Amino acid sequence: MLSVAVIVSLLPAAPAAAQAHAGTTYYVDSRAGDDAAAGTSASTAWKTLDKAVADLEPGDTVSVRRGSGFTGPLTLTSSGTKAKPITLTTHGSGARPKITGSDDDCVVVKGDHWRISGLRASGCRWAGFQIDGHDNELIGVEADKNIAGAFVTPSGTRNTIRDSVFTDNNRMSVNDKGGDNDSGAFGVLLNGDDNVVTGNTITGSFAKSKDYGYDGAAVEIFGGDRNRVTHNIARNNVTFTELGAKKGETATGNVFAFNVVTTSRKRGSFLVTRGPRHIVGPVKGTVAVHNSVYLPAKDTIGWSCHDGCAPSILKLRNNVIVVGGETGFADGKGADEGGSVYKGRKHRFKLGPKSVKADPMFTSRTDLRLRPGSPALGRGIALPPSWYGGKAFAKDMKGKALTGSPDAGAYQR
Repeated sequence: MLSVAVIVSLLPAAPAAAQAHAGTTYYVDSRAGDDAAAGTSASTAWKTLDKAVADLEPGDTVSVRRGSGFTGPLTLTSSGTKAKPITLTTHGSGARPKITGSDDDCVVVKGDHWRISGLRASGCRWAGFQIDGHDNELIGVEADKNIAGAFVTPSGTRNTIRDSVFTDNNRMSVNDKGGDNDSGAFGVLLNGDDNVVTGNTITGSFAKSKDYGYDGAAVEIFGGDRNRVTHNIARNNVTFTELGAKKGETATGNVFAFNVVTTSRKRGSFLVTRGPRHIVGPVKGTVAVHNSVYLPAKDTIGWSCHDGCAPSILKLRNNVIVVGGETGFADGKGADEGGSVYKGRKHRFKLGPKSVKADPMFTSRTDLRLRPGSPALGRGIALPPSWYGGKAFAKDMKGKALTGSPDAGAYQR
């Protein structure tokens, strides 16, 4: 997992006014707190979160003692501002404060300009964290045993999910036989626009499906536009990302950059997208650049662009993809591809400029840095920052800037 320092270096610097958010700090301790107390110090903490989050003002902070436990939902309706966000954080030592409850979603962010860190949402009805508002941040949270670890709804825009851990979100929402409609097991599900998912570790998005055998995705985008998914580590998910939209809606211009994807499962894929003939297509303008992928089992595929693929549907640059099955598939006019290294049993697409079929010489099955002599070294095509989602994201997995002829994959020399 990336260090906090590296993740912060990948993001735009916050304005100075946003750094100092004067306000009142309220304290919560589920074990020793008392809702009749003052709530303004650790020694006079309240007992319940509902008491603490009612009627908050911009710049206020709610600090929850580690080791606390609560039953959701925790619904956050107040709003901060860009200069004075509302902060929900932790204090003390021990386990992260845990919010659970199978009857409701655990943390529901209806307001705007929240900074939420240090919480764990586990075993919730549907989502661990649901974000309906805009300009919110989830930083260093954990979510497990949900249908979706984090869910950004269609109204959720310009939110950031970073430096967090999503583990074994392995339950299905729809799981009925014969409908080609099973759905669930999402690390992160994006239905909204202009969100950022960066620096997270996402594992175990994997559940049995009556339609597909198994289903699940580290980051799924359905109906969301211009989202940026960068610098994430994904292990043992069914798919890293799958994209779609309802007919008449869009999922346009989403970017996947500098992600590291591995699995030990018997089947899996890196990216699945669709053309206009598919029931949830077309998905236009997807960009996948500088990703490193290792899926060694025989029933795996690197990327798939089907039911009317075209350069307007999918662009790939500077990726390193090793699979035990098919490196990539494109029908129709094909994808716009180049600067990549592929290794697999077969491929069904036209190699673009500078792309080759070769062993990229990963350091190991789990360490996808390149060894000396790798054909991926210097293989990449120099690109403007817009390919990565902006200048803030034009750095490799370790925060190193790209210069000259870049290496293919998520790591630079």
